[in-house]
Order: sequence, then structure tokens, then C-alpha cells
Amino acid sequence: MSHSLQTPPRDVHVRRPGSDYTQAFIDLMPQGQAWPKRGESTLVETSEGLCEYWGFVDSRAADLLERESDPRLTIELLPDWERAFGLPDPCFPTATTIGQRHAMLLLQMTLLGAQSRAFFEWVANWLGYSITIEEYAPFMAGVSSAGDTRMLYDDTGDFRWYIGPPEMRFYWSIFVVGVELIWFRAASGEAGVDHHLEFGFPTEFICLLERWKPAHTVIVPDYTGIGPGTDPMAGTP
Repeated sequence: MSHSLQTPPRDVHVRRPGSDYTQAFIDLMPQGQAWPKRGESTLVETSEGLCEYWGFVDSRAADLLERESDPRLTIELLPDWERAFGLPDPCFPTATTIGQRHAMLLLQMTLLGAQSRAFFEWVANWLGYSITIEEYAPFMAGVSSAGDTRMLYDDTGDFRWYIGPPEMRFYWSIFVVGVELIWFRAASGEAGVDHHLEFGFPTEFICLLERWKPAHTVIVPDYTGIGPGTDPMAGTP
């Protein structure tokens, strides 16, 4: 005989209202004329009032078990979860919404860590950024082939060998897709202080990258390819 496998039901706390506690509470009382357990007696009304509070406590316990014990859903205990995992991160002072804080908490809890470009691109994608990291290799006599600088090291079309100082191997160019253009506004800008045009580069992520990157690596933001497109005033309110 074949048996079909079924997904077991989710373990959910049974929420009991105050009325459930009222009946159980009255049933445990002594019997007799001094203990009127019917109608609108003072004993029954007093019991209902007391047990409504127990029903409230039961509901709050269910909230803790079903929601606050899950870091993906917690709201009331979110500050306690964050404190336990060293949050808020100093690189992300703007992570103020519940969704942003949940994302940072889950990243901090599940992050295994690595030092490859793919790892940092994955972290950026988790935080809502789409980036490309490019690294360089200097042309080396005895290793590189003259006239063969078109050999590719990945699928991006970047050259494997570059003419330049050997220190270029320690540099990472970070290109962020969809960088915001921030134009000077007469109503809010300050002449002589604010630039005519600024790039909305994700400084929070660069701060995080500076902490986690390999110690010998130098981060260089890449602004090539950024343009207004068809609208020369793109990014203005």
C-alpha cells in the first residue's frame, strides 16, 4: 500500500481567550450556595474580569512564540535581536525602516564570509544594490604574451593583462548600476558649497566594503558610463 507524504502542519500556539479561562476558573471553585456559578452573579462577573486579563497574557505569549522569536518577523524585540548581533551597523545609519533592519539582521546572522568578488557582489545584491567589481593584472614579462592582451578572465569582456604598475593588482573598481544623479537646486542648495552635480553613490555599502575587503585591496568607485541618458535633468525632483 502506498502512502502519500504530507507536509506537517506548522506549530502554532493555541490562543485561548479570556472566556476559556473563565469557565475553567469557575469549574475549579468549591461547590455550595456561597459560590453561585450561574447568571450574572458577582462571582461570575469578577471571574470574567480576572480571566480577561489572563486571555490577554495568553495572546501576548503567542505573539512572542509566533512572531518575536523569528528574526524575520520580530518587531517588539527587534532592538534586542540587533543588540545581540552587534547592530545597528555603523556603516548603515540610514537603515531605519523595519524592512531594512530585518535585512541587516538576517545578513548578520547568516553571513559566512568570503573575500571573492562574487561574494561582495552577492552582499550588495542582498542589500538592494547591483554592482560590478573589476580587478586588474599587470602585464608581466615571462608570464604574459605580447600582443595577446585580449585574453579574457571572465565573461565581462575585460582584458586579463593591463599595461601599468604592478600595484594595480591590489585595486578593485566598483561600478554601481543605476547611480542617482543629484543636481544643484536653487531652493535647497548652497552656492559655493554644494556641487552642480553629484553622484548618489551608495556610501553605506562602500563603508561596509572597506571593513570586509581583503586588507591589501584598495577600493576605487567607478563612475564611467554614468550619464543622464535621454533626460539631461534626470534625478531632479
